[in-house]
Amino acid sequence: MIVQQGIDIYPLRIYTNLMDYKQEPLTPAVFYILLALSIKERHGYDIMKQVEADSHGQVKMGPGTLYGSIKRMLDVGLIVEVDNIKDSRRKFYSLTKKGQKYLSAEIKRYSEVVNLAKNRKLLGVGNLDFGV
Repeated sequence: MIVQQGIDIYPLRIYTNLMDYKQEPLTPAVFYILLALSIKERHGYDIMKQVEADSHGQVKMGPGTLYGSIKRMLDVGLIVEVDNIKDSRRKFYSLTKKGQKYLSAEIKRYSEVVNLAKNRKLLGVGNLDFGV
């Protein structure tokens, strides 16, 4: 993992300096948490359920991954803890402007990859069957 300011939130560096990105790619856990918080503020269990829904059941985030990621994201300012009048027993989290910016950049990165796959006609039924 790449360590920035003592916090691991990025996977290994695989992008070159020629690419027009101001940040390293996000881990899937961080990406899905930011995506879940882009809709509304949420508590931990609600984030886990939204991640599972957003990924159509493909990503099931356990408490260790979730709360470890949340701590690192709080430390670097991607999210903040917020008070919730309706439920003071739980900690709620909200996206910061920095978190919105990082999520937007990651979505742009994903969009560029999808467009590349479309241009190479790799999307669609059976197109990626390489005999594996």
